[in-house]
Amino acid sequence: MHELGITQNIIAIVAEHAQGSKVQRVLLEIGKLSAIMPDAIRFCFDICSQGTVLEGAKLEILETPGLGKCRECGATIPLEQPFGKCQCGSTQIDLIAGEELKIKEIEIEEICV
Repeated sequence: MHELGITQNIIAIVAEHAQGSKVQRVLLEIGKLSAIMPDAIRFCFDICSQGTVLEGAKLEILETPGLGKCRECGATIPLEQPFGKCQCGSTQIDLIAGEELKIKEIEIEEICV
């Protein structure tokens, strides 16, 4: 399960950016063509965040659809897998979306002094 290593990296990156502040929420963007299973990330997140500034943080995941652009006619087409066939008949498709893994937002607790 490569999601465990991915989640450990996400936790490390977010903790570094939080600079010791308690993290309340993390928003990830995961492309449907990325070969990353959002449910596995959710499962690993709770385990990996224990004992860190992310413990108890809410994890939100946006799944972005796969999109390709036809090299022949320039059409943008939805993709359910990392390859496809355009309506013009071409299989020369460049992936333009759906492979991403991004930390979109981090919400940290404000400390009032």
